Amino acid sequence: MSASKLQSWGRYPYAPQSSEPLAWRDTIRARLVDACAHQGTTLAFGNGRSYGDSCLAATDHVLPMRGLARFMSADWTSGVVRAEAGMTLGELLAVCLPRGWMLPVTPGTQFATLGGAVANDVHGKNHHVRGTFGRHVRRFSLLRSDRPALECAPDEETALFQATIGGLGLTGVIEWVEIQLMPVRSSHIAVSRMRYANLNEFLALSRGHEATHEYGVAWVDCLARGESLGRGIYTCGDHALDGDLSLPTRRTRAVPFVLPLSPVNRTTVQAFNALYYQRQPPGIELARMDPASFFYPLDNIRHWNRLYGRRGFQQHQCVIPDASAPDALRAILHTIATSGSGSFLAVLKRCGSLTSPGLLSFPMAGVSLALDFPQDERRNTALFARLDAIVAEAGGRQYPAKDAHMSGEHFRAAYPAWQELERHRDPALMSRFWKRTTQS
Repeated sequence: MSASKLQSWGRYPYAPQSSEPLAWRDTIRARLVDACAHQGTTLAFGNGRSYGDSCLAATDHVLPMRGLARFMSADWTSGVVRAEAGMTLGELLAVCLPRGWMLPVTPGTQFATLGGAVANDVHGKNHHVRGTFGRHVRRFSLLRSDRPALECAPDEETALFQATIGGLGLTGVIEWVEIQLMPVRSSHIAVSRMRYANLNEFLALSRGHEATHEYGVAWVDCLARGESLGRGIYTCGDHALDGDLSLPTRRTRAVPFVLPLSPVNRTTVQAFNALYYQRQPPGIELARMDPASFFYPLDNIRHWNRLYGRRGFQQHQCVIPDASAPDALRAILHTIATSGSGSFLAVLKRCGSLTSPGLLSFPMAGVSLALDFPQDERRNTALFARLDAIVAEAGGRQYPAKDAHMSGEHFRAAYPAWQELERHRDPALMSRFWKRTTQS
């Protein structure tokens, strides 16, 4: 990888990371010590799918982990797999799904690495059933600059195990991860899709369907107002009970270069949202979807982040507790609809009450909303300040893996366990995010 390619997915802040490829686990310690001696601190870098600055080193020097992507062991009877931390979720699925095993939790991209999934304690469309990724981690190896290599598990090096899950890569370099997979009878998802008229209907639909379905998520028209505020399309699904276990190869398209100007603006978003909403027929539409289409629709467009132009984009993802979610979400959606900015990719989903073993895990029982915004310093600064105030007043919080703007005050209030994580932080590791939110 060249330095110009080592950036966060949102391409904001613009901070190319310098590095030299890693190929073998037994070279990590020497590279970690060398980086500490020459740069002061560094950071493990997976596949660059974090949107903000949590994957960017404070010194702009990283240890790239993608070269470490090998299976170490696999028991296809029990579904327990151990693999190096640089393996992507898609690479793991390509081997385990044809054998009848699925990731119990997967985020919206298959290009996240195992190490990144642990470090950000990722969640998916089934949080209400399975919780976060960290709940399914059996153990991992952690390499620190100040101690010999450690194996961490719920009952072994427990404090470091809990600090590393959702610990943003700050407690040490994760060498390998052992996880428990979920058995499935088919690779396909039986899906029900339905249009809903406003936020109240979404809340009722999601409550009604989450008790009987594995997966649930909604696309929301972020520019709708008045009685249509929060309208969208709700999708729920379950793994099909019949069908094959193949992982279809899909033809992907690519955005070939970074556009000089982003085509994402109020006019295009408003036109797209209206068309997308109206194309969904009334009633319940039943379908079967392959895993890539259901879990990773955006991955079918390679380098889709280039659509946001040279300045990149920011995502604002928050979770609001159940009790305050209706009023807070109305205020958030109203603020966005009247701001002159909007997002094609607006996602609403419910989070359940299953707790994570991680100290800084993002989900809580409530509703999560995620939207992308083309980077515009003046507009986003003012808009995010209003959104953050609503989230904080409602007792919610933002997602560090997607953040490039959160104030230290808001972060420390929303994640009071940050001080405990700081006590477990490897002194050789420091990210731009951690420096921004804990040292300012």
